[in-house]
Order: sequence, then structure tokens, then C-alpha cells
Amino acid sequence: MADYIEYLKSVDSPTVSNAIEVLNIRPRSKGFLPLSIKSMFPEFGRMVGYAVTAEVETITQREAMDPNQFIELYAAVAASPKPAVIAFQEIGGHPDYAAHCGEVMATAFSRLGAIGLLSDAGVRDLPEVHALGFQYFARGAVASHGYFRIHRVGGPIQIEGEIIRPGDLIHADQNGVLFVPSGLEESLPKAVEAVRVREKKLMDYMKSDQFTVEGLRGIMVE
Repeated sequence: MADYIEYLKSVDSPTVSNAIEVLNIRPRSKGFLPLSIKSMFPEFGRMVGYAVTAEVETITQREAMDPNQFIELYAAVAASPKPAVIAFQEIGGHPDYAAHCGEVMATAFSRLGAIGLLSDAGVRDLPEVHALGFQYFARGAVASHGYFRIHRVGGPIQIEGEIIRPGDLIHADQNGVLFVPSGLEESLPKAVEAVRVREKKLMDYMKSDQFTVEGLRGIMVE
């Protein structure tokens, strides 16, 4: 599995997405997040890891904060396949005000084998977390964590309409975030190679002296 993770880190997310399209195993409108979720540290490159999920509430206070829920989350990270990626869904209804992670939590996550966090809200302590080498994929930065509490650890969550389950394989870079279906260890590399071969043929032709619209038509419809 470690070799597969390293392989996926060598492929950009658009190429992985195109390869999954070649395999025709899900609708092309599914399996990725919209532009509202972006890399806060694009210079770190690709983040590939297994989801550890939790529902959190930041601004509203439907229940009191229970410190034991934090311990449950940290235990889930420790028990997760590695590398782990924390995935948070804000259930309080105010994602524009919600900071889901900062230096303290990022440090704990890193020590437990996580490489980054995916959030449908905000994050904070950007310089300190950057220094940790910990990835952030979120909507932006927010200064306060409000009444941050963990509502539920594990189970499916939903970020921007996409269902994420514990153990789902997340692939993310400066182009965006997508989810790699399970069981593709053999077929995905072959599909990636097919995508690369076809794109190289197109690019070589478009850069050549023989480039014409009609010639391009012949290549694209073959």
C-alpha cells in the first residue's frame, strides 16, 4: 500500500481524475470537491492519505464541549491506516466563521501520523502549521475557533455534497481535492498511462508545424 501511495503522489489530480473517467466507474460529476475548497499551502505539493472523519460544531452551541471527544478523535487518527488525513464537516451552519484547526491540533495530528486536514470551513495559525509541514485544504483562514467541539468521530460526513467515509483515499493538490475509489491499485496506473499517452500525442501535434483544425479533428475523434 505504501508503494501505491507514493505512486499517487507522483500524479497530479487532474490526471488521476481523467484516469478514473477512463475506467468509467462513477459519474464524471462525482468524486471531487468544488473550487471553494483549496490548498492553503500549494507549495507543499500533493497530499494523499486515508480519511479520518468527524463532525464538528464551531459557532453555535447545541451541546456542551466534551473533552473526551477529542481523545476519541486522536485515538481514531492513531488507529487509522497511514498516512492519515483528518476530514471535518461543520454541522453548526456557519462555516464562514469556523476555524477547524490550528497549531495545537495540527501538532497532535502530525505526531499521530496525519499529514493534513480537509475542512469545509476555515483553519488558522497558518505560519505555525506551515512550519510543521502539515497540509491544509479548506475554504480559507479564520482567526477564532469559537466554541469548537467535536460532535461525532467516525462514520460518513458530507463536504460540499460529497460523502466521505473513514478510510476513503483522498488525493489533493493545488488543482483541488478528489477521492480515489478503492480497488484500483492495478487498473489506475494503467489508466493514468493511457491518459498520458493520449495527451502527449495531442500536445505533440498541436506544437508541430503540421497543426491544423482538421488535423486536430482527426486525432480527437479517432
